[in-house]
Amino acid sequence: MFDCRPSLPLSPTRYLRFSRRLHKMVRRLVPDCDVRFLQSQCGSGKGAAMVTAVAYRLAAQHAERQHILDTLRLSREQLLEVKKIMSEQMVRGLSRQTHQQASVKMLPTFVRDTPDGTEHGDYLALDLGGSSFRVLLVRVRSGKGHNVDMHHKIYSIPQDTMQGTGEELFSHIVDCIADFLEYVGMRGASLPLGFTFSFPCNQSKLDQGILLKWTKGFKASGCEGQDVIKLLQDAVRRRQEFDLNFVAVVNDTVGTMMTCSYEDPECEVGLIVGTGTNACYMEEMQNIELVEGNDGRMCVNMEWGAFGDDGELDDFCTQFDHIVDDCSNNPGKQRYEKMISGMYLGEIVRNVLIDFTAKGLLFRGKVSERLKTHCIFETKFLAQIESDRLAMRQVRSILQHLGLDNSTCDDSVLVKEVCSVVSRRAAQLCGAGLAAVVDKMRQSRNLNQLSIGVGVDGTLYKTHPHFSSIMQETLQDLAPQCQVTFHKSEDGSGRGAALITAVACRIKSEEQR
Repeated sequence: MFDCRPSLPLSPTRYLRFSRRLHKMVRRLVPDCDVRFLQSQCGSGKGAAMVTAVAYRLAAQHAERQHILDTLRLSREQLLEVKKIMSEQMVRGLSRQTHQQASVKMLPTFVRDTPDGTEHGDYLALDLGGSSFRVLLVRVRSGKGHNVDMHHKIYSIPQDTMQGTGEELFSHIVDCIADFLEYVGMRGASLPLGFTFSFPCNQSKLDQGILLKWTKGFKASGCEGQDVIKLLQDAVRRRQEFDLNFVAVVNDTVGTMMTCSYEDPECEVGLIVGTGTNACYMEEMQNIELVEGNDGRMCVNMEWGAFGDDGELDDFCTQFDHIVDDCSNNPGKQRYEKMISGMYLGEIVRNVLIDFTAKGLLFRGKVSERLKTHCIFETKFLAQIESDRLAMRQVRSILQHLGLDNSTCDDSVLVKEVCSVVSRRAAQLCGAGLAAVVDKMRQSRNLNQLSIGVGVDGTLYKTHPHFSSIMQETLQDLAPQCQVTFHKSEDGSGRGAALITAVACRIKSEEQR
């Protein structure tokens, strides 16, 4: 549309001649364009008013968007409060009097030693923590160089098996073990086995784990309150093809810590930030009231994903967190995990985008049917969208994949900001929790400064372009007296389970001499 008023008054005849020539020239110069000329009746004054009105509308929309996003932004004071509450819950979890009421359970693992280099032998390891699991053969050779060779195979667990009966689940696991032994040419072999079982368990010894509750979408019946090692043994007996020496059941955080401590003896913390999130660390025995003895240290599985289940995080939760929680398989549970881990971040973003769209702040107010689908906005999209190398047209292609064909460049910019705010909050919350852990270790050891290593595993930590740096910055800010070195666990927690098994076999052999 063009304002075709001449700068000087024209007679009607001259005006018609001018307009016809203008139309003819435009058609000749741009024959593929359908250009319409509209005569302005009210002049530029009305246009100026309309520009002002549009500016006010855009400013109001921007303010409303930022007001909503501000609910997902955390101040330093709020992060310090999260650290303080986490510290209090850790103490409650370690105390015999308050353990049952604590949201952070601080479970003893009975892992009290790390490899000394003399371990050797072949060990089988299982790593179960999500919809897929690994079976590993780990060959440990003693001597200089800490020689460890691994062979592994990944198996999937169908959704109906995850939510069927416990007998079906563990029979499926044993079927996969049989296939793996065939794969590595060790059919019928009897090997020491370490089981990385990444769910909350109560342990009274290294080779026993009573499942407290399923997480991460698992709901297999007949398992909660049962010893998972016995459930696995029963499944092996039913198959009647091979026998295994069950030595240890460990959490994936413990396995990750052990894997990294094999290379760095200062590594005494394990952290998982993937589908779920959890942490473990070496606690002073005198502080663990659930276990007899005051000498030395023992690894404690925090199960910190449940932090907030008693309302400790209510002041930090938004309407979007409540929606995600209400629609989950375990409403009211794993509240901290639902604000941090990869299983839920995409859902938080999706609900923010739906809210923006319903208020006319995004996608011209039109929500695609695909965006209404639960979990359609995968957390991997956050990592892709926040990549510094990704152009806006590539962001738009991701949105088009989600059925948002009407998205604009401005929509892409806003979607990227939403992803950034949600993932930044997750990284900061994780950093605040880790600050509570390392500061407690420092205080328990009566140190002014603590130098400590943290072994980390998990796809969110490893693949998101900014999560690790934001988490580390938060940790450094909230725990300035702790010098923390991070180690990525390249071999996963399965290797750690085998190393724990190797250490346990070594100790048992020494005791029998």
